[in-house]
Amino acid sequence: MAMFRTAALAAAIAIVPGAAALAWQPTKPIEFVVTSGPGGGTDNFARIVQSIIQKNKLVDQPIVVVNKGGGSGAEGYVHGKAGKGDPHKVIFGTNNAYLLPYVAKLAFKPADFTPVASMALDEFLIWVNGEAPYADAKAYIEAAKAKPGTLKMGGSQSKDTDQTLTAMIQEATGAKWIYVPFQGGGMAATQLAGAHIDSNTNNPNENVGQWKAGQVKPLCVFSPTRLAKSEPVHGGKGWGDIPTCKEAGLPLEAFQMPRTVWLPADVPADAVKFYEDVLEKVSQSDEWKEFIARTAQTGRFMKGKEFAEFVARDDAANRKVFEAEGWVVK
Repeated sequence: MAMFRTAALAAAIAIVPGAAALAWQPTKPIEFVVTSGPGGGTDNFARIVQSIIQKNKLVDQPIVVVNKGGGSGAEGYVHGKAGKGDPHKVIFGTNNAYLLPYVAKLAFKPADFTPVASMALDEFLIWVNGEAPYADAKAYIEAAKAKPGTLKMGGSQSKDTDQTLTAMIQEATGAKWIYVPFQGGGMAATQLAGAHIDSNTNNPNENVGQWKAGQVKPLCVFSPTRLAKSEPVHGGKGWGDIPTCKEAGLPLEAFQMPRTVWLPADVPADAVKFYEDVLEKVSQSDEWKEFIARTAQTGRFMKGKEFAEFVARDDAANRKVFEAEGWVVK
């Protein structure tokens, strides 16, 4: 059933026409449905897209941002599903669009949405307290292995991205943590800065404030390549100075979360093409490039077949963890 669902979603992405003439235009205000609360990563994502569209007059109609962050984003997807056939509802999320239904019984499924694009990839790092004795990721992993099930790894939500990554690290290294879920990455950052937990797996933007203050420090990033060079953040080091986790000796090369955009089911194909084109123009703007650099994300615009293939790989990798951890709902 899971494999069928993934194939169906991939097929839905792949069949979106790429060369059709633009017959559709919005005829009323557009609603950007944000599947997170105000101030979260998805909220910032949607609002920067809104501002770039409006500044550059890429859409004639006004755009209203609506936050629906309850249930790890499920509230937003249920709200978006209710707009079936209406291309004036645009849903902003992550891979939770296709992963949440694995771990909870929800009133939506991936087939309730039409995929449009992914615009960026969030990177994830291992962070420890600024006063921790670990000089690198290998030393911290060895410490966790020496005291299995005693060190605390904090993260945003349970059975979500951060806990999934923690499970992957455990499987790859043999280390074991107590996973402590919080309401968001901001709280996980605060708890690590106060040494109430031993580590977290936050993305750069969620921990940068504490890093600037020297309250936390990054050990490695789960990316095939180092992050882009930047101005120093703390102690003369910037994002590009952080080793990849593979460099640090961890047998887990990459873990990245897509920033995704969806429409409700049964919208016109040329409406999908309209938003693909608008979002691609956003991704090429100087404002978007500045946002990507400031938040230390990886800018990567995907649509059509490329998006479909990414979803299939990401779905399979996460589903494997969910099944191993016993999280899949029956």
